Amino acid sequence: MDLRIFTEPQQGATYDDILAVAQATEELGYDAFFRSDHFLAMGGDGLPGPTDAWLTLAALARETSRIKLGTLVTSATFRHPGLLAVQVAQVDQMSGGRVELGLGTGWFAEEHTAYGVPFPAKRFGILEEQLEIITGLWSTPVGEKYSFDGTHYTLVDSPALPKPVQSPVPVIVGGNGPKRTPALAARFGTEFNAAFPEIDDIPQMFARVRAACEEAGRPADDLAYSAALVMCVGADEAEFSRRAAAIGREPAELREHGVAGTVSEAVDRLGLLAEHGATRVYLQALDMSDLDHLDLVAREVATQLG
Repeated sequence: MDLRIFTEPQQGATYDDILAVAQATEELGYDAFFRSDHFLAMGGDGLPGPTDAWLTLAALARETSRIKLGTLVTSATFRHPGLLAVQVAQVDQMSGGRVELGLGTGWFAEEHTAYGVPFPAKRFGILEEQLEIITGLWSTPVGEKYSFDGTHYTLVDSPALPKPVQSPVPVIVGGNGPKRTPALAARFGTEFNAAFPEIDDIPQMFARVRAACEEAGRPADDLAYSAALVMCVGADEAEFSRRAAAIGREPAELREHGVAGTVSEAVDRLGLLAEHGATRVYLQALDMSDLDHLDLVAREVATQLG
């Protein structure tokens, strides 16, 4: 099972804070460093303020050498798909082919209002067209042109440059919708992600995507199946409780919904996720100053996984 560290820098982190977590992620043997794409804190003052996801990942591309780098997830409302395709391709080049793009509809209306970004009521069609445009631009052969005439976007004779190092760049599609999201994952995704689901719902979510793949004529095993869950682990009960308090969460709630508790409990939860079909788990590290937390999970939890 791949373990990835997932951060929420909008809650209050400088670039140096983010860099420290990313470098620890690499040094400790995790598979990837991911971050959210948000511009407003969800509780608290968020000081010193937000950092741009793709600007941050561009810098990390030059400060790391092994780990994958990506977003969980970029909001389709924040960037034009043509420009996003250029940005992601450039960061992929800067990293030597280590970028992954998570793309979603966006949901946090208040951050759009706070920074003057339009927030359409209906966004699923925007997401679908963005996925088609971005993957279409990347897959257009060098020397050929790409055009697209949709409801939300029109591209005419784009040179479809630059090209990313990877072909294709991994694309992560996620969400809880029962029909449209699985169909998008089957059509465009290299990975389907269940973001903070109820644990018992995961098998059904994965099954819907697998069925959508079969309906689309695509082998269901073409996709990776992942889950994102909060991480809060202690070497003992006291350390777990201290870490829960530090992120303002109740121990019982964390145990129910996350990879949480003592080391043995975390191992058991990850084992259950594997039984449910997950081959990859994004561990949401909410206290970005607690690098010992990452070290504990790498030493004591990851080493016990099959």
